[in-house]
Amino acid sequence: MLVVLRTFCGTLAAVQPLLSAHFYATDNGNEPARDWLRGLPREQRQVIGEDIKTVQFGWPMGMPLVRKLAPALWEVRSVIPGGIARVLFTVSGTSMVLLHGFLKKSQAMPGVELDTAIARLLDLRRRLR
Repeated sequence: MLVVLRTFCGTLAAVQPLLSAHFYATDNGNEPARDWLRGLPREQRQVIGEDIKTVQFGWPMGMPLVRKLAPALWEVRSVIPGGIARVLFTVSGTSMVLLHGFLKKSQAMPGVELDTAIARLLDLRRRLR
């Protein structure tokens, strides 16, 4: 992805993202985070997509957009129309791998959501060896 921006002096400059975004895929080719995103309304997908793009161009980042959850595991924190969404990801080299997404319903991180992301991270590491 190449983005063209206008600089302060009015000239155009091409900017490359620091991270390329990829979806985690299971052994049989399913991409659960992509499937989850596709199931959301368009306006929610747009907000989440913009937040992911911000991370791609601004990595490394911290709060309020990105929070580290565990070693090699972060979350993109999106405020979407009608609620709050989280996309859990890892970084491998210059790739941001989107592991899991969910709509947040409580203050605390649901254990099942964190467990799902950790299981996918471990599977990804196993397959990259």
